Amino acid sequence: MSQRTRPATRDDVPAIQRMVHALAEYEREPDAVESTERHVLEALFPDGGGTSTFAHVAEVDGEVVGMAVWFLSYSTWTGRHGIWLEDLWVDPAHRGSGLGKELLAALAQVCVERDYRRLEWWVLNWNTPSIGFYESLGAVAQGEWTTYRLDGAALAALAAG
Repeated sequence: MSQRTRPATRDDVPAIQRMVHALAEYEREPDAVESTERHVLEALFPDGGGTSTFAHVAEVDGEVVGMAVWFLSYSTWTGRHGIWLEDLWVDPAHRGSGLGKELLAALAQVCVERDYRRLEWWVLNWNTPSIGFYESLGAVAQGEWTTYRLDGAALAALAAG
Protein backbone atom coordinates (compact mmCIF):
# COMPACT_ATOMS: atom_id res chain seq x y z
CA MET A 1 0.00 0.00 0.00
CA SER A 2 1.37 3.38 -1.04
CA GLN A 3 0.42 6.55 0.85
CA ARG A 4 1.51 10.15 0.60
CA THR A 5 0.52 13.66 1.62
CA ARG A 6 0.70 16.55 -0.86
CA PRO A 7 -0.79 19.96 -1.71
CA ALA A 8 -4.21 19.64 -3.31
CA THR A 9 -4.75 20.10 -7.04
CA ARG A 10 -7.86 21.02 -9.03
CA ASP A 11 -8.47 17.31 -9.62
CA ASP A 12 -8.87 16.79 -5.87
CA VAL A 13 -11.87 19.11 -5.52
CA PRO A 14 -14.56 16.38 -5.85
CA ALA A 15 -12.83 14.31 -3.15
CA ILE A 16 -12.45 17.35 -0.90
CA GLN A 17 -16.15 18.16 -1.26
CA ARG A 18 -17.02 14.52 -0.51
CA MET A 19 -14.97 14.71 2.67
CA VAL A 20 -16.59 18.02 3.67
CA HIS A 21 -19.94 16.22 3.60
CA ALA A 22 -18.50 13.27 5.54
CA LEU A 23 -17.12 15.65 8.17
CA ALA A 24 -20.51 17.37 8.47
CA GLU A 25 -22.14 13.97 9.06
CA TYR A 26 -19.53 13.14 11.72
CA GLU A 27 -20.06 16.50 13.43
CA ARG A 28 -23.83 15.90 13.50
CA GLU A 29 -24.58 18.73 11.04
CA PRO A 30 -25.35 16.88 7.78
CA ASP A 31 -27.65 19.60 6.45
CA ALA A 32 -25.33 22.52 7.26
CA VAL A 33 -23.06 22.22 4.19
CA GLU A 34 -23.87 24.93 1.66
CA SER A 35 -20.65 24.71 -0.33
CA THR A 36 -20.44 23.06 -3.71
CA GLU A 37 -17.51 21.78 -5.74
CA ARG A 38 -17.57 25.11 -7.57
CA HIS A 39 -17.18 27.00 -4.28
CA VAL A 40 -14.24 24.81 -3.27
CA LEU A 41 -12.62 25.18 -6.69
CA GLU A 42 -13.00 28.98 -6.62
CA ALA A 43 -11.61 29.18 -3.07
CA LEU A 44 -8.58 26.95 -3.65
CA PHE A 45 -7.84 27.82 -7.28
CA PRO A 46 -9.32 31.23 -8.11
CA ASP A 47 -9.06 32.62 -11.62
CA GLY A 48 -6.03 34.90 -11.66
CA GLY A 49 -4.39 33.22 -8.66
CA GLY A 50 -3.93 34.85 -5.27
CA THR A 51 -5.82 32.36 -3.14
CA SER A 52 -6.32 32.79 0.59
CA THR A 53 -7.48 29.19 1.11
CA PHE A 54 -5.27 26.14 0.77
CA ALA A 55 -5.52 22.38 1.10
CA HIS A 56 -3.33 19.36 1.47
CA VAL A 57 -4.60 15.86 0.76
CA ALA A 58 -3.60 12.36 1.78
CA GLU A 59 -3.65 9.57 -0.77
CA VAL A 60 -3.61 5.82 -0.42
CA ASP A 61 -2.91 3.91 -3.64
CA GLY A 62 -3.84 7.00 -5.66
CA GLU A 63 -7.19 7.60 -3.91
CA VAL A 64 -7.66 10.79 -1.88
CA VAL A 65 -8.76 9.71 1.61
CA GLY A 66 -7.78 12.67 3.79
CA MET A 67 -7.68 16.46 3.70
CA ALA A 68 -6.49 19.48 5.60
CA VAL A 69 -8.12 22.74 4.49
CA TRP A 70 -6.43 25.85 5.85
CA PHE A 71 -5.87 29.57 5.52
CA LEU A 72 -3.47 32.16 6.88
CA SER A 73 -4.03 33.85 10.19
CA TYR A 74 -2.06 36.75 11.63
CA SER A 75 -0.90 37.52 15.15
CA THR A 76 -0.30 41.12 16.11
CA TRP A 77 1.61 39.79 19.12
CA THR A 78 4.16 37.85 17.09
CA GLY A 79 3.98 40.07 14.02
CA ARG A 80 3.85 36.92 11.91
CA HIS A 81 1.35 34.81 10.05
CA GLY A 82 0.17 31.42 11.20
CA ILE A 83 -2.03 28.70 9.79
CA TRP A 84 -5.63 28.27 10.81
CA LEU A 85 -6.69 24.70 10.11
CA GLU A 86 -10.35 24.86 9.10
CA ASP A 87 -10.94 21.15 8.56
CA LEU A 88 -8.95 17.97 9.05
CA TRP A 89 -10.47 14.71 7.87
CA VAL A 90 -9.28 11.19 7.23
CA ASP A 91 -11.78 8.64 6.00
CA PRO A 92 -12.66 6.21 8.83
CA ALA A 93 -11.18 3.20 7.01
CA HIS A 94 -7.77 4.91 7.05
CA ARG A 95 -7.69 6.30 10.58
CA GLY A 96 -4.84 5.06 12.69
CA SER A 97 -2.59 4.76 9.64
CA GLY A 98 -0.67 7.96 10.39
CA LEU A 99 -2.32 10.07 7.68
CA GLY A 100 -3.78 12.61 10.11
CA LYS A 101 -0.38 13.11 11.66
CA GLU A 102 1.20 13.38 8.19
CA LEU A 103 -1.29 16.08 7.18
CA LEU A 104 -0.59 18.08 10.35
CA ALA A 105 3.15 17.55 9.90
CA ALA A 106 2.90 18.96 6.36
CA LEU A 107 1.24 22.10 7.76
CA ALA A 108 3.85 22.31 10.52
CA GLN A 109 6.54 22.17 7.82
CA VAL A 110 4.87 25.06 5.98
CA CYS A 111 4.90 27.02 9.24
CA VAL A 112 8.58 26.35 9.88
CA GLU A 113 9.65 27.04 6.27
CA ARG A 114 7.75 30.35 6.14
CA ASP A 115 8.46 31.50 9.70
CA TYR A 116 4.79 31.24 10.67
CA ARG A 117 4.48 31.09 14.43
CA ARG A 118 1.26 29.16 15.02
CA LEU A 119 -0.76 26.24 13.74
CA GLU A 120 -4.21 26.54 15.29
CA TRP A 121 -7.65 24.97 15.00
CA TRP A 122 -10.71 24.24 17.04
CA VAL A 123 -12.29 20.96 17.97
CA LEU A 124 -15.77 20.19 19.27
CA ASN A 125 -15.76 19.54 23.02
CA TRP A 126 -17.45 16.15 22.61
CA ASN A 127 -14.90 14.92 20.03
CA THR A 128 -12.73 13.04 22.50
CA PRO A 129 -10.97 10.84 19.90
CA SER A 130 -9.68 13.94 18.09
CA ILE A 131 -8.80 15.71 21.33
CA GLY A 132 -6.74 12.71 22.42
CA PHE A 133 -5.01 12.61 19.03
CA TYR A 134 -4.16 16.33 19.10
CA GLU A 135 -2.87 16.17 22.67
CA SER A 136 -0.69 13.17 21.75
CA LEU A 137 1.05 15.47 19.25
CA GLY A 138 1.72 18.10 21.91
CA ALA A 139 -1.18 20.44 21.04
CA VAL A 140 -2.53 22.43 23.97
CA ALA A 141 -6.17 23.47 24.36
CA GLN A 142 -6.65 27.22 24.63
CA GLY A 143 -9.42 27.03 27.22
CA GLU A 144 -9.32 30.68 28.18
CA TRP A 145 -10.82 31.70 24.80
CA THR A 146 -14.47 31.54 23.80
CA THR A 147 -15.40 31.46 20.12
CA TYR A 148 -18.06 33.89 18.95
CA ARG A 149 -19.82 33.91 15.59
CA LEU A 150 -22.03 36.33 13.74
CA ASP A 151 -23.99 34.86 10.84
CA GLY A 152 -27.41 34.86 9.25
CA ALA A 153 -29.84 37.55 10.40
CA ALA A 154 -27.51 38.88 13.11
CA LEU A 155 -24.72 39.42 10.56
CA ALA A 156 -27.07 41.15 8.15
CA ALA A 157 -28.50 43.34 10.92
CA LEU A 158 -25.06 44.49 12.08
CA ALA A 159 -24.00 45.20 8.49
CA ALA A 160 -27.15 47.28 7.95
CA GLY A 161 -26.32 49.41 10.96
